[in-house]
Amino acid sequence: MRHAIALLLCCLALLAASARGAAPAILLAEVYRPGTDPAAYLVSEKLDGVRAIWDGHTLVSRSGQILAAPPWFLAGLPATPLDGELWAGRGRFEWLAAAVSRLTPVDAEWREIRYMIFELPGAPGSFRERAARMRALAAETATPWLQAVAQTGVASEAALRARLAEVVRGGGEGLMLHLAQAPYLDGRSPALLKLKPWLDAEARVVAHLPGKGRHAGRMGALLVEAPDGRRFRIGTGFTDAQRASPPAPGSLVTYRYHALTRHGLPRTPSFLRVRDEP
Repeated sequence: MRHAIALLLCCLALLAASARGAAPAILLAEVYRPGTDPAAYLVSEKLDGVRAIWDGHTLVSRSGQILAAPPWFLAGLPATPLDGELWAGRGRFEWLAAAVSRLTPVDAEWREIRYMIFELPGAPGSFRERAARMRALAAETATPWLQAVAQTGVASEAALRARLAEVVRGGGEGLMLHLAQAPYLDGRSPALLKLKPWLDAEARVVAHLPGKGRHAGRMGALLVEAPDGRRFRIGTGFTDAQRASPPAPGSLVTYRYHALTRHGLPRTPSFLRVRDEP
């Protein structure tokens, strides 16, 4: 009975959040630290997609904005609340973000999109038990675009690093580790960890700085502001098209870096993508 009440309250909270456009309460990852025992976690590929939360009636982004999926896409989803990623395959984030941002969805585009689920909001039991339920739910629903993200165990940190290398070689972004015995949680928690060959973060574009040399006449770098108010430049990672038409001031961008300077700023940050959620 307690589990049923908790699930009902979770559904009502998701419905209320989507109705007012509020960001839903979801689980957010911390960064994997060397020395963490991966044997306590289930490991999956970190999908480079658009986070999407289904309350049984409406599909919303992590920011709470309703995603205009085609009616047939939504009709194929169960009444059970779901959390996952809209995904179109490795290396296709920009195409995907454009497709799911359209106010009028294009059927041909959505036929290429899958809803890859990795959590059941408000559901009882451990994550290992919920992962089994997600696999069963996807099989029962028998909808081609609804799939459960594969969750597997690894025995050691060496095995984890080997798995990471394999995913990155194939064009993947990294790994996620979810504590196998964790109950359903929301907010940022060490129950969920992300592991990449680099670090990444987000910053807000403040201005475009003019280029020099071969970049004369177009953007040379972005002046950005981190959430703590500190400003720095991002000058690499752009295509020629992005330099000619750079992200507008106010845009949220994701950049990658390998370490921080002694002043706490990212060392040699490189542009990855515009990260404003649809």
